[in-house]
Amino acid sequence: MSIFTKIINGEIPCYKVAETEDFLAFLDINPNTKGHTLCIPKKETNKVFDLPEDEYLKLMAFSRKVAIALEKVVLCKRVGMTVIGLEVPHVHVHLVPLNTMQDAQFTHKVKLSTSEFEALAQNIKSNF
Repeated sequence: MSIFTKIINGEIPCYKVAETEDFLAFLDINPNTKGHTLCIPKKETNKVFDLPEDEYLKLMAFSRKVAIALEKVVLCKRVGMTVIGLEVPHVHVHLVPLNTMQDAQFTHKVKLSTSEFEALAQNIKSNF
């Protein structure tokens, strides 16, 4: 069972920004930039291209909707999207507010307080 399945099951808390019957979006707790969000299917699948095509397309549509809400809350030039999936064996789409190319790299992280995470999650949720 992946850490993301534990989050879905409520065993591990998260800063939830959006949820449907099939998908969940929450703030990355080790973000590249303020607002870095993860979108995941609730059904655990290791690799993005192992998803059935309809689930893949629904995940992209869900991620798009989350990115639009995110862009309304976090000042950025654009919201970047990447799927890497090496660190957690559960499909996840990274939505990263970008102002520079460095923001897209996973080498520099920003720190946010619990209250900053909570307020940010609520603002994004209210725009979803």
